Amino acid sequence: MNNLETTTSPNPEIKIRRNSTSSKERWNERVIQISRVTKVCKGGKKLSFRAVIAIGNENGQVGVGIGKADDVINAITKATSSAKRRIIRVTLTKNATISHVATGIFGACKVLIKPATQGTGVIAGSSIRTVLELAGIRNILAKQLGSNNLLNNARATIVALESLKEPKMVANERNINIENLYS
Repeated sequence: MNNLETTTSPNPEIKIRRNSTSSKERWNERVIQISRVTKVCKGGKKLSFRAVIAIGNENGQVGVGIGKADDVINAITKATSSAKRRIIRVTLTKNATISHVATGIFGACKVLIKPATQGTGVIAGSSIRTVLELAGIRNILAKQLGSNNLLNNARATIVALESLKEPKMVANERNINIENLYS
């Protein structure tokens, strides 16, 4: 756990870990879920931990990763490196929202995200909120449909964010000027 500082957040279930290196990119990571899993072997039950981590720079880049290890710290480290390998880029508007409505489906989870006006905030629940905040989205409406599984909801959110088109493409499709797109 080199160069990492742990800070507290308003929600006691969420631990925020920030990279303390002086690199150009600042990555924030949040633990979405830590679960104990067991595997039945010939010699008895083998206990291990699974960590689900979301990582983002709050400026349009976000990723979700999973790590599994015999102790929690190693599981978090593996999940963090997995999330860094799966970073996606999200184009934000000047109001820190998305350009159009999108849906994402992963497994039995379906996530619907809609752009919102300035001052609305992030209206979303569960792991969807964590992923959207780490992506840097400040004004958005989101609805989770189907399963309540935290991992699949986070992945469905990533699928929805990947399906977004850039504002220039949306303006071209609607045959309007990009300045008039969000007025």
